Amino acid sequence: MQKENLSAAEALEKLKEGNQRYLSADTSSGDISPRIRKTTCEEGQSPYAIVITCSDSRVIPESIFMAGIGELFVIRVAGNVMDKHQLGSVEYAADHLGCKLVVVLGHEHCGAVGAAITSQPSGYVKYITDEILKAVGEEKDEYKACCLNVERSVSCIKDSLGIKEGDEDGLKVCGAFYHIGSGQVEFLD
Repeated sequence: MQKENLSAAEALEKLKEGNQRYLSADTSSGDISPRIRKTTCEEGQSPYAIVITCSDSRVIPESIFMAGIGELFVIRVAGNVMDKHQLGSVEYAADHLGCKLVVVLGHEHCGAVGAAITSQPSGYVKYITDEILKAVGEEKDEYKACCLNVERSVSCIKDSLGIKEGDEDGLKVCGAFYHIGSGQVEFLD
């Protein structure tokens, strides 16, 4: 049985408030207590938002949004690109866990975006950079390229899952950009 979750607007506000606390914090205030571990083990998870972000070790959504165990459903892949695996994870979190907000979080100094716009990688990395190049085209400005890459992932989620704009009770998908140096999250929508 699915639990009632926060609306997309409430979840977005909670993320924004968490990021504001993060900007001046020295440690995370997310609940990681033995109590919450036990509760989520016994009763399951009920995250209020889905965050798709890069695998970069400097981008930690639970810290950036001051969230604890069970609050965010995080999907990480270099360059925050979308394929059927990530889409399946989004679909699961929305359908089975009741999440109503999806945030695609790009970031400053993204190595995957940088590789896509400045070099021609080989090996498995090429699968990632090829996806990024579909989004950025000839763009060479790192910030603009990162935002274009986020926008492509947002569009991919909306198109693949049939998300309609203006459906207040449905799933909302938005893009965001994390400024590593300042800690600020800029919501693009």
